[in-house]
Order: sequence, then structure tokens, then C-alpha cells
Amino acid sequence: MLLHIDGVLSPDELRQARAILAAAPWGDGRATAGAQSALAKNNQQLTEHCDETRQLQQLLLRGLERHAGFFSAALPKQISPPLFNRYGGAANSFGNHVDSAVRYLANGAGRVRTDISCTLFLSAPDEYDGGELVIEDTYGHQRVKLAAGDMVLYPGTSVHRVEPVTRGNRLASYFWIQSMVRCDQQRRLLYDMDNHLRHLRSSPGGEANPAVIGLTSTYHNLLRMWIDI
Repeated sequence: MLLHIDGVLSPDELRQARAILAAAPWGDGRATAGAQSALAKNNQQLTEHCDETRQLQQLLLRGLERHAGFFSAALPKQISPPLFNRYGGAANSFGNHVDSAVRYLANGAGRVRTDISCTLFLSAPDEYDGGELVIEDTYGHQRVKLAAGDMVLYPGTSVHRVEPVTRGNRLASYFWIQSMVRCDQQRRLLYDMDNHLRHLRSSPGGEANPAVIGLTSTYHNLLRMWIDI
């Protein structure tokens, strides 16, 4: 499932994030790449343990926590600490690659199975040329370039790349999710059902409608059947 999640960060939060990023220490993005990905990766990123990274992680995680659409789509069991990158100038692209199946957390804090890959855009589309996230799926190549504060979720199994940035700088956060529901198709069915249920509940008398109650029961029974916690 490839899904656009809008408004993860508010305009005020975006301003805070950009101010932090403006003074942040950038390093070589290959520091966190696997052996294969390092051959294709040419960008910059913040070190994992600097104060700026910790401030930005807290900001982003607060945005995710309050976003009902994100929880419905991802059903997160564990989220890897968000990382932050920059594309521009001579460090401007990331060729075709697949994310590692397991993300090992810093300082022996555990590991995350990368069911879902996430990119949250921190630059507005008119601030840079190029820089599209290109994701290969069964429907062809999907080119993604979202508004600042918006995020895309896509299967961690996908081959993807970031096109060269030819003007300006592309700032973004990226991270991975281990979902409570491992199967992408099952998550998609649950997400669609939850969206329809929320629409029905918002209609007059929706909360007490026997059909809504019955479908809610079906949703939770499917979740109970598929969930891994």
C-alpha cells in the first residue's frame, strides 16, 4: 500500500523544524546505509545522536501520535527513531535500492522489522527541482513529491530511489515501522474498512446503527486474527 498522509506537522511545527535544520551538523548519508545501498547513496544526513536530531525526533513523533489516519494505516508496533537527510549540490541523489529487512537500533536498543518505509517531506515542492521519490510497484513507477509536512508510506519491500536534485535543497525525515499486522494486503483491507466506518459513524445516528456496530465487530475480529503484539 502506497499512501499519502497529509498534515503530519503543522505550519508552526514546520517552522520549528526548519530552524533546527538550518543550524544542524550535516554528515555523509552513507553512515547508515547497508553495503549495497551505500553504492547508490549520495546525500547528507544528521548524525543520530546530536541534539538537533533528538529535538526533531520529538517534534515528528508528537505529530504522528495525534494523527488518526497514520495509526489506522500503519498499525505501528514499533517505530524506528526518525532520521533526517538533505539532498542538494554535489550530494543530490540516491539510486535504486531496497531497504534492509531489519533496522538495528543504536546502542543495542533492539531492532525493527521494516514492514513500512516512511518519508516525511520538510521542504516545499517549489524550493527545489528534481528530488522525486520514485517507488516501483505493481502499477509501475510512482513519483512522489509532497507538500512540506506531508508523508508517504510504502512497503519496505519496494525498490525505490530519489531523483537528482538540480536546484535548491530537499529536506526530509525517513524512518521505518514494524506493524502489528505484517501483511500489506491485510493492512490495506483494515485501513479501507476503518475509513468507511469513520464515515458511517459521522452520519446522523451512525454510532447507534446496528450495521455500524456489526462492522466494527468484524473489523476488530479481523484485527484480532491478524495482529502480532
